[in-house]
Amino acid sequence: MNLSLLILLPLLTALLILLSKQLAQIRIIGLAGSLAQLGTASWLLKLYMDQRAAGNTATHLFETNTVWFKALNINYHIGIDGIALAMILLTSLIVVAGILVSWTMEKLSKEYFFLLVLLSMGAYGFFISLDLFTLFFFLEVAVIPKFLLIGIWGSGKKENSAMKLALMLMAGSALVFVGLMGIYYNTHTFDMVEIGKMGMSLGVQKFFFPFLFLGFGIFAALFPFHTWVPDGHASAPTAASMFLAGISMKLGGYGCLRMAALMPDAAHAYSWVIILLATIAIIYGAFATMMQTDLKYINAYSSISHCGFVILGIGMLNKTSINGAVIQMVSHGLMTALFFAAIGMIYSRTHTRMVAQLGGLLKAMPFISTVFVIAGLCSLGLPGFSGFVAEMTVFMGSWQNPDGVYRAATVISAASIVVTAVYILRATGRTIMGPISDEHALLSDASWNEKLAAGLLIIGILIIGLAPFLINQLIMPTTDFLMININKAITLK
Repeated sequence: MNLSLLILLPLLTALLILLSKQLAQIRIIGLAGSLAQLGTASWLLKLYMDQRAAGNTATHLFETNTVWFKALNINYHIGIDGIALAMILLTSLIVVAGILVSWTMEKLSKEYFFLLVLLSMGAYGFFISLDLFTLFFFLEVAVIPKFLLIGIWGSGKKENSAMKLALMLMAGSALVFVGLMGIYYNTHTFDMVEIGKMGMSLGVQKFFFPFLFLGFGIFAALFPFHTWVPDGHASAPTAASMFLAGISMKLGGYGCLRMAALMPDAAHAYSWVIILLATIAIIYGAFATMMQTDLKYINAYSSISHCGFVILGIGMLNKTSINGAVIQMVSHGLMTALFFAAIGMIYSRTHTRMVAQLGGLLKAMPFISTVFVIAGLCSLGLPGFSGFVAEMTVFMGSWQNPDGVYRAATVISAASIVVTAVYILRATGRTIMGPISDEHALLSDASWNEKLAAGLLIIGILIIGLAPFLINQLIMPTTDFLMININKAITLK
């Protein structure tokens, strides 16, 4: 299968949207295009698993390598492994859900749907890239729509939030670019496969790894570079919030993981710093969430804590923890997209996100309230949902490290579950339980498009929660390969 189809489909969809003149056409094209992406990702999963079952042990499948700019040895080199495929499936699900949730968008609808689809194209290109320059190119493609989506269709202090997000992510991109140039001038190639084979000296790795890891870390809300997340999510329209938390923040986590595998000596040397920052993010995000009274800010700050588990799993540098980090990326993407969708449904009817102004919504909106509860229970790690599988895998992998400091970080991080349970149960109780005000008593429940969007995300959460072996079968062969390089680096030390 030609992976370029994952880029061409959203590109074609975006162009057709621009050529459309009626709102109904824009909606149908956007939905059809997103469903085509989901169908392609699902078919790709079947082909990938068939190849593995047939005994194909190649690190990357469905590779294409075409010269893009020969003078600088830049190639359009694409391919996938199990981790990249998991991110592609996540992206396709959230794109469909985001289009459905935006079904009633009327303000500049053509431009709105165009930017949503363009963001998904950047994400697909990023996940399939095996050339560092190509990866950076698609990272920037995915950044541009975020600024416009918040600045034009956002709420509150949307201009300030959009500018803050743009400046922070530009800073992250600048750090990534410096790191990539450092690698290029020491290896004379951007090809990640070739770089992995030839390796780099310890000095080069230790100097340029911080640029790359911190650069991608900014996208993943790494403490203390997380400040763009709360304001950006709170001001963004619903689908943009779903995309930001569900897809865009995963670009950062995915990038951090790839850089740790590409520069394993440096990752091992800086692991204590990574774990320290991750632990602070987990605890800080959890306690900061307790102080919030706005539903979107609650989900945004909790995302900082949950993304900390991704960084923690990467920093521990063992197979189980890295598996947990990948599952956490997928789980958090689904869960936070579902949470933002539920919050958006509530806001569109009540015109408030303040917890104190809500209450008793279960009586008027049983479906939306149920979705809200499911997202909350997944967030606090209830067994049966994806959050439990992801977090427990990270904790188990982290505890495998015999170092006392690392185990202390594991215990502290695990303790955040208690704090998470407090703010989730409190927000849920105050929002959907208790008496309902007269002005909210006659509100309508979810429409067909909202039910379908929530249903797709819930199915993903339940599949991981009830049958975690499915995602493990997908990502474990890739994790095994990553661990060969990481363990080799540790052995040499």
